[in-house]
Amino acid sequence: MTTPTMRAISQDELGGPDVLSEVEIERPVPGPSEVLVRVHAAGLSPTDWKHRQIPGFLGRLPLVLGWDVSGVVEALGVGVTIHEVGDEVFGMLPYPHGHGACAEYVTSPARALVRKPAELDHVEAAAVPLAALTAHQALVEVADVQPGQRVLVHAAAGGVGHFAVQIAKSLGAHVIGTASAPKHDLLRTLGADELIDYHNVDFEKVTGKVDVVVDAVGGDYTARSLRTLVPGGVLVSLALSDTRPMPAEAAQLGVHHRLMLVEADQAGMLAVADLVSSGALRPVVEATFPLEQAARAHELGDAGRVTGKVVLTVR
Repeated sequence: MTTPTMRAISQDELGGPDVLSEVEIERPVPGPSEVLVRVHAAGLSPTDWKHRQIPGFLGRLPLVLGWDVSGVVEALGVGVTIHEVGDEVFGMLPYPHGHGACAEYVTSPARALVRKPAELDHVEAAAVPLAALTAHQALVEVADVQPGQRVLVHAAAGGVGHFAVQIAKSLGAHVIGTASAPKHDLLRTLGADELIDYHNVDFEKVTGKVDVVVDAVGGDYTARSLRTLVPGGVLVSLALSDTRPMPAEAAQLGVHHRLMLVEADQAGMLAVADLVSSGALRPVVEATFPLEQAARAHELGDAGRVTGKVVLTVR
């Protein structure tokens, strides 16, 4: 009996976008509590560019990247009760070891996925999970943002940033974003109250005091952001490979520094889906590429100027 196969984007070595190639590999089979998803679209994030280049968390090669998926349930593993074959679903594969969305099929824990909101097509839905979950967990669970608080979002037009602006606004916060000037108009439509062109202005000199900072940049932004916080304020750092923990400095200032990795989270995905359905959250997709042009998508990501998300179309 012939084993079913599928197309996937794989790499046998670490490096630039040219290490990515289309391959034919064995189609996965869902295990207990898993579903097999026919992938319609796969969202890409900065973590994809980084793991293509460096060992990171993933280790062994060859490697199929991709954590964001939107598609249709093709088969159920033993014990799955929350999905049926034919359901349109979206979600984030468990990070970091659940990668594999850049393929025609992928298996996922059933509870990592939720029903795709009817308001989104598959491309839009694939742009949401990892970045929106990151923003939601940072703002709701780590920082516990309250109405009226001042929230500073760095890289506000990026993947996580543009969702953080919208989620913070939905929580009743006053939202300040750092972004290049050409992206300010878009961010105003997403709910930003104040915008800072980081090319021309040192953000810490003009923000005033804030309650929460969400930082996907790292580097010297960490110390600079700590100084913008009110006593008891929270800086959530997301760029872990570019961020030095600063517990002593934070304690001296009477603030908190939290380093956060996103986790697969059914409750969080349901909350994100509800925000989409209510009109409070919408993805921005800068570009789409067919699966076989994944290297071109990574080239765009490597440039570091993506507004919103890049998505691979698979079906």
